[in-house]
Amino acid sequence: MNTQTLNQIDPLGKQPERGMEGNDISPMDPPEAYAPPAVNRVSHEAMHPFLRKFGEEHALFMEELKLFEETILSIQETGFTKELDGKLRHFFHFFDSDFVPHSQIEETTLFPLLHKRLIADGEHSKSEVPTTAIDLMKSDHLKAVQLAAVILNFLGLAFRLPDEKSRLIVLDTALEQGKNLVELLRLHIFREDNIVFSSAHRLISGNEFDQMKLSVWNRT
Repeated sequence: MNTQTLNQIDPLGKQPERGMEGNDISPMDPPEAYAPPAVNRVSHEAMHPFLRKFGEEHALFMEELKLFEETILSIQETGFTKELDGKLRHFFHFFDSDFVPHSQIEETTLFPLLHKRLIADGEHSKSEVPTTAIDLMKSDHLKAVQLAAVILNFLGLAFRLPDEKSRLIVLDTALEQGKNLVELLRLHIFREDNIVFSSAHRLISGNEFDQMKLSVWNRT
């Protein structure tokens, strides 16, 4: 699992390296995003409980993303209502209280060791400073937080504008960015579940996972 493999399943071309063996991936060819080549996926049941916990949280995240997307589409179709406003608020509360801490635990426990193991295993970029899939995952985390902040700022601005036309333009911009956030996180979760965690299962021992799990308990 190197950065080129992950980039091959990035249909929006967000990452700096494109394709495998120099081939570009078209942004109009999204099916490959969910059909990565040459990935030996490990079943959820076979993974260490530490990894399974991340996967279980991902399943909950996917449900929240589905509800968030439905809320966005409802607002675009029928207009803004108090009920839909409550659903938006729910999603951003979930994002702050669940997704952000989840990402922080990944970055402080799993990612540092896995990054080292990927480099040792030769699964990294050929650049002067080697990068691995972990760099891409951390970048996704940062992009998600930044995008969520942008959406909230646009929503706040929309309802402070006195001009209705301007208000609708800003609101539409916020909703479109919300769709981008949904797609970013869906792809991110897919890559972690199907590629990153499988590599972690292969390269990290059960005792090392036990230590990671213990470190999380000690912080809570």
